[in-house]
Amino acid sequence: MAAETQPQQINEIKEEQELKYLEFVQFATLQALMRCAILYSYAKERAGPLKPGVNTVEEAVKTVVAPVYDRFHLVPGELLKYADRKVGELDRRVPSNVKKVSSQARSVVSDVRREGVSTFAKTVYSKYEPTAEQCAVSAWRKLNQLPLFPQVANAVLPKAAYCTEKYNEVIVSSAEKGYRVSAYLPLVPTEKIAKVFNGN
Repeated sequence: MAAETQPQQINEIKEEQELKYLEFVQFATLQALMRCAILYSYAKERAGPLKPGVNTVEEAVKTVVAPVYDRFHLVPGELLKYADRKVGELDRRVPSNVKKVSSQARSVVSDVRREGVSTFAKTVYSKYEPTAEQCAVSAWRKLNQLPLFPQVANAVLPKAAYCTEKYNEVIVSSAEKGYRVSAYLPLVPTEKIAKVFNGN
């Protein structure tokens, strides 16, 4: 009998410690900390002649911060758990349409975790691109009805087209040179934009 209740108690403790509403905060914080740690280690490797000084400063900071960290490292987690419990209490009083938005946000977070940011962004882009095009064309039509807007647009558009063309050239050039950051920067689809706005 005692052997059966022990796994059940462990599961109850795990459920108690898991965040129900603010899990995305914990996830985002961990992601940010991991990225900062990677950036710090990269900068430290590239410190060159400053490396001994960086190591000395790092050791001094560790000496000062370690006791404080040991004493307070659980506080942020406990605060987050407390806030999560308070959100749970508020959840009972919140209207159903707000709960629906909240559940959609949780769904988005889980999709991002499962698929990765870039895959999720591509999915969202392909899903909402036609709607965004229609809204942009509609806004363009409304703006063209305003006085002086067509003249301002005719003055600004050639410079904007030139800048976007240069931006695209820089992105393509950096991709050819092997810079990894260029994989994350999108090209501006100038031909498509011109086609959409000229067609309407």
